[in-house]
Amino acid sequence: MKILVLNSGSSSVKFQVIETDLERIDKAEDLTLVVGQVEKIGMSDSRLVISVPGHKPYQAYSEILEHRAAINWVMNTLVDPEVGILSNVHEIEAVGHRMVHGGEAFASSVLITPEVVNEIEQCSVLAPLHNPPNLRGYYAAHHTLPDVPHIAVFDTAFHQTMPPHSFLYGIPFQLYKKHSLRKYGFHGTSHRYVSFRASQILGRELSDLRLITIHLGNGASVAAIDHGKSIDTSMGFTPLEGLLMGTRTGDMDPAIVPWLMAMEELTLHQVNTMMNKHSGLYGVSGISSDMREIEEARAAGNQRADVAFRMFSYRVRKYIGAYAAALGGADAVIFTGGIGENSTEVRRMALENMDWMGLEFSEERNLTHEGGEGFISTEESKVKALVVPTNEERTIARDVIRVLEGVMPTFEPPETVW
Repeated sequence: MKILVLNSGSSSVKFQVIETDLERIDKAEDLTLVVGQVEKIGMSDSRLVISVPGHKPYQAYSEILEHRAAINWVMNTLVDPEVGILSNVHEIEAVGHRMVHGGEAFASSVLITPEVVNEIEQCSVLAPLHNPPNLRGYYAAHHTLPDVPHIAVFDTAFHQTMPPHSFLYGIPFQLYKKHSLRKYGFHGTSHRYVSFRASQILGRELSDLRLITIHLGNGASVAAIDHGKSIDTSMGFTPLEGLLMGTRTGDMDPAIVPWLMAMEELTLHQVNTMMNKHSGLYGVSGISSDMREIEEARAAGNQRADVAFRMFSYRVRKYIGAYAAALGGADAVIFTGGIGENSTEVRRMALENMDWMGLEFSEERNLTHEGGEGFISTEESKVKALVVPTNEERTIARDVIRVLEGVMPTFEPPETVW
């Protein structure tokens, strides 16, 4: 089955066409036919970029003012003989949509119906920057492809298995009941993908493993996965909690917020912008939010770059230790994301001297790892350390198949007494 995967932002639409089925999923033989995106939606110089294996990259410019025009542009280009991907739009048999926030309403990927759309709209109060453009992408795609099933895949669904002692905050309980104020976690599709793929590499059932998955990019998070279920994750009510990130603070004393508002006479909007856009690696280093530039500056002797780098790596290390304790031990630690897949030094600082938890780090394997999948622990290590490139779009395509075949797992929350 050929599936169109869409990730719709406020001014962009990222897309892939993936061919897969249950047999391909089991063998990890899903076939990516095309990768692309429409950039700068709403402007006169919108750009469409397409990459097709075995072909030259394709790009075009046009004035694209809204998402429906962007989706039409994508579909018309995919059937253009010069691009040569599809003979006609009817080859697309289903569409998978990334939806950032499913709140407590969705513990699995689902077929989109009017009732589902209404629930996603209700969750927009929890993700006002993400859910509305995700929905605009759905409306546009449904208008262009009205006769195929559309599936919603939620970043938050995988973490719905967290128990209350993991997801609740130490605030009055009625605020949780009134506003659904709790930890939700994000990057769920990435944590799911790499945990499943790691189980295949290890030759063991996911249901037999205790895993710590580490997604390190401009946004970064860690998850503790106990026999296939997320029991804790570092991101919280919003993606601001947890690890130090490109421009986000990560964990900090919440009393800093009212103190700064008083001392610097900042508005709520200003302090929120500061914590999300001007902090993290960028705020500490004063150089960049890009780890590659931080590492270059650090190598050149820049002390602020060095301390930003050490803060980042140290917090990864702390979460590994915390989640090893939460899991009662681990079978494997998995790095993914742009930094996790490419920074040998971050991985080294996070994993060195972890013998206490049964993890023997291999300096040689780490240094010689040049992309793709691979081990960075020794052959004898009881706890394995791996690098597994993530593929969230593949997770979305696979969930489309699972929903349509009626085998979609549900990440049910634990039973509660309230």
